[in-house]
Amino acid sequence: DEKAEIDQNFNKNLQLKNVLFKILERYDYIIIDCPPSLDVFSKNAMGASNSVIIPVQCEFYALEGVAQLLDSMTLVKKAMNPKLKLLGVLATMYDKRTSLSVQVLAEVKKYFKDKVFETTIPRNVRVAEAPSHGVPVGSYDKFSKGAKAYKNLTREVERRTGKK
Repeated sequence: DEKAEIDQNFNKNLQLKNVLFKILERYDYIIIDCPPSLDVFSKNAMGASNSVIIPVQCEFYALEGVAQLLDSMTLVKKAMNPKLKLLGVLATMYDKRTSLSVQVLAEVKKYFKDKVFETTIPRNVRVAEAPSHGVPVGSYDKFSKGAKAYKNLTREVERRTGKK
């Protein structure tokens, strides 16, 4: 049972929060990029966070994991972080030329409504290549569609949080 696991590992789940608390005043944002699995690290990250951005790949099975993630968020919120909220849902690997991308985004908007970011992250070779060079796409190719999309997302996050 997931709630029992969170309760049992309560102190372990707060370790990241304790570390981040020491450096928080130096930063406006700290982004914790988690693997898609709902492991201890992901729960620890949610325990240490104010909000969550859920990336949804515009592919066939993308929505299946979202319900499980929302359930985990609810459990983390109850067990150790009552301030945790959903900042938004981000469509990634979006290709407006394919009906599948358009359909997945429509489903996401139907369910999450105003929580869906206006910005979509396109399928983009530069976004895929940047990690293999150890740099963010904005440094790798700041003029690519992917880099521009992430810059737009940053502006949207700033508007939603009220922080620059």
